Amino acid sequence: MSIIQSIRDRAAWIVSGAIALALIAFIVQDGFHNKSMFSGSTTSIGVVNGTKIDAAQFEERYKRAEEMYRQQGYPLNDMMRNNIRDGLWGEYVDDAIMTDKYEALGINVTDKELSDILYGDNPPQDIRQQFTDPNTGRYDPNAAYQKIQELKKQKNTPQYQSFFTQYLPALAKNRQKEKYLSLLGTSAYVPKWLVEKISADNSQKASISYVNIPYSSIGDSAVKVSDASIKDYVDAHKDQFKQENARTIEYVMFDAGPTKEDSAAIFSQVVALKSEFGTTGDIAAFLVRNGSETPYNDVFQQKSKIRSQNIDTLAKLNAGEVTGPYFEGGNYVLAKMISKRTMPDSVKVRHILIKTGEQGKPILPDSVAKKRMDSVTTAIKNGASFDSMVVKYSDDQGSKGKGGVYEFASSQFQQISKEFAETIFYGIAGDKKTVHVQNSGYSGYHYIEVLSQKGFEPAFKIAEYSKAILPSNETTTRENGLAAQFAAQSRDKKSFDENAKKQNLNKIIAADLKTLDGSVNGLGSSRELVKWAFAAKSGDVAETPYQVDDKYVVPVLTAIYEEGTMPVEKARPLVENILRNREKAKLITARIGNVTSLEAAAKAAGKPVNKADSILFNSAFIPNVGQEAKVIGASFDKEYQTKPSQTIAGNGGVFIIKVENVSAIATAASDILQQQQLMQQNQQRALSDPRMISEIMKKNVKITDNRAKFF
Repeated sequence: MSIIQSIRDRAAWIVSGAIALALIAFIVQDGFHNKSMFSGSTTSIGVVNGTKIDAAQFEERYKRAEEMYRQQGYPLNDMMRNNIRDGLWGEYVDDAIMTDKYEALGINVTDKELSDILYGDNPPQDIRQQFTDPNTGRYDPNAAYQKIQELKKQKNTPQYQSFFTQYLPALAKNRQKEKYLSLLGTSAYVPKWLVEKISADNSQKASISYVNIPYSSIGDSAVKVSDASIKDYVDAHKDQFKQENARTIEYVMFDAGPTKEDSAAIFSQVVALKSEFGTTGDIAAFLVRNGSETPYNDVFQQKSKIRSQNIDTLAKLNAGEVTGPYFEGGNYVLAKMISKRTMPDSVKVRHILIKTGEQGKPILPDSVAKKRMDSVTTAIKNGASFDSMVVKYSDDQGSKGKGGVYEFASSQFQQISKEFAETIFYGIAGDKKTVHVQNSGYSGYHYIEVLSQKGFEPAFKIAEYSKAILPSNETTTRENGLAAQFAAQSRDKKSFDENAKKQNLNKIIAADLKTLDGSVNGLGSSRELVKWAFAAKSGDVAETPYQVDDKYVVPVLTAIYEEGTMPVEKARPLVENILRNREKAKLITARIGNVTSLEAAAKAAGKPVNKADSILFNSAFIPNVGQEAKVIGASFDKEYQTKPSQTIAGNGGVFIIKVENVSAIATAASDILQQQQLMQQNQQRALSDPRMISEIMKKNVKITDNRAKFF
């Protein structure tokens, strides 16, 4: 089997978040099966820094990934599609922005580096999984190398094209990114004088007397914030009030989840199977035939490893006994005790392996291998050194240098060949046994000696029949009908609100939906509903309900926000309190008048004079006051040592302060170097954050995103 086909068989092509172009395998889209992606005139899915992203290439990668995911049985819901679509788009954007920078800086990846990535100590996870010995759990770089060399001879195959034109370039680009981020990180430097200045400033300590007049002393109703003042504030701070193209909807839901009657009916169905489940001789076939949600796992599991709320009850069952139905994980479950034993949590073994085949190709005739193994075991029984036999005969390269010794945890049981695992976990210390193994990786004979076993506890082989509690056809039909009737009677926002009130339906707000969102607040995956919101007009109600999982949803579009600066109604919740406090500060200042002394200000305000000691220059807050950066800054103004300040409009109120004392805390000179190193480390960590760097880069280029036209 070729390397690529073998990797695909295990879905090992996908390297989550690590390999740039390998993320193409994540992208899927149902629309490709139903209509052409190019139904419009646009053939570019976007433009980044002047580089067009071709929609045809994007589509081709979707199709390839979709097929891979389907083969592996992954659920292709809207949320996953949206997430991996974003991942692919991000990689395209990175390529368009970073390629020129890599070239300008001379950042490249040599063949030697690629070899180190593939065959070194830390290979990509998918390659590691494909070429990890199932018995030892260790990566075999030699096997990976041999398969890749074989693939080089198959230039006309799709597997060759996938590996050498996509996968390896993806590894190289990922390494380029690592180099670039490392270069940025190591460029961080904090000069010693700056550290000394910061250290000196932070050593400052002040004591103040102050009068605090809280904004709450004036009722909110006394101050009106106009739309015009909000607009003026937003216009003066446009960078803080940018918004994307967005929509806000309200919706009502009709729950088509299983009713009590549906649950009772499914419970009865499970009860009816209990007798047959207890007597069947073919557990696996029974579970498949009756549509069990859980397949038969024909292995023993230690009690501590079984994740069931009913484990204590299950542990008391006799072999062949069935319990249930009980509710667990959204299912009604029958559990049957197949067998019990004690089992170690870890084992230490040594072995000798003689292979008869590898990756489907013969190496040695079975009869020759069996005869050779018999000779080896006879020699060991007659006193031959086990270590010497390992070096001379064993085909397991991973253990030759350590006498064939391995240690395994019980959690690795199903990762090991069945015959090998059963020998070392089900036997006892001191067992010596020859077993024949045949799996997808290799075939051959093992001579196994169990050296020690630790951590014994009860283990059980339990079969579970589980049936999901789902709504009946009658339930879904009824709720769909009610939702359709509501939609038909609610053709505008006014009638939507009236009918929701009459039927006592809860209206849920989903604000700021973006063009490419795949989910809606309170619903989860619901891409079609988002698409409707961007096609509708304000006040429109969907003509037919949208089904989201076991709910039928009727939405109304309540707001449209175009890309640009926030409108007044959207900015008001963010700005209103700021402007209201500004006006209150003016009223308080006018009430106090010109400040001549702290006592006079306190009398005018009707508030006491308070004290705050040990305010540090780098303090985040003042005790019993809160976060008041302006007040902290004024506390170190020497001008206020001879006279009180005028009013200071803070976060929670208006302050008048008088500085009583400013001093310094002694700092050890030896700490300066350590502080410098810490500051540089913090800068290096920040510069090594791919997400932060990516966002910074995006701000400096023009990006046109047309994805919403296609998806």
